[in-house]
Amino acid sequence: MRKPVLIICGVLVLAAAAFLLFGRSGTPGDTSPEAGFARDMAAHHAQAVDMAFTIRDKGPAKEISSLAFDIINTQANQRGMFLGWLQQWGLGQATDQRPMAWMSGHGHNAAAVPGLQGGLMPGMASTQELTQLKQAQGQQAEVLFLQLMIRHHEGGVQMAEGLRQLSTRSEVVGMAQKIIDGQTGEIKLMTDLLGKRGAQPLPSILKPQ
Repeated sequence: MRKPVLIICGVLVLAAAAFLLFGRSGTPGDTSPEAGFARDMAAHHAQAVDMAFTIRDKGPAKEISSLAFDIINTQANQRGMFLGWLQQWGLGQATDQRPMAWMSGHGHNAAAVPGLQGGLMPGMASTQELTQLKQAQGQQAEVLFLQLMIRHHEGGVQMAEGLRQLSTRSEVVGMAQKIIDGQTGEIKLMTDLLGKRGAQPLPSILKPQ
């Protein structure tokens, strides 16, 4: 009798694990990579939008203003999609899990993700850096914005690449690829804009290819 009981217990454990990962009817569960990515990327995008508003309100050069406008619109729209997915999946927008925890337990070590320092997601600006950006003026503000946003985009690319390795859900993987393509292109643009101002990006947090 012991063997059938063990088999039943094993099935129940697997069922519970599947529920946590995929929820009901095959939708992502609360601890799934998809849910973690949506929550973390929503917060990540929110900071990018905030920084873009900060520089735009300083009346920067036309090319910086246009870049800020694009970041505000693109990332605000994508953030809305992330939050919409969570609502569609019946999941809360907030969680008690630490940032990037969705990469742990899935063959990845979140603590080893480049740029993950002080509990912040990769590429996130610190409170001190955000204060510096708000206080800076003129070309100094433009340079600092570009440096912080390049690193921020590198973090977004890092997160999107991590999700792409963990998920087969088409809409989430498709969005991750859009982030990789779009932000990689903007990194090149911002690097060129820095060069025109006689400045260089901050040390890259991306792994060498």
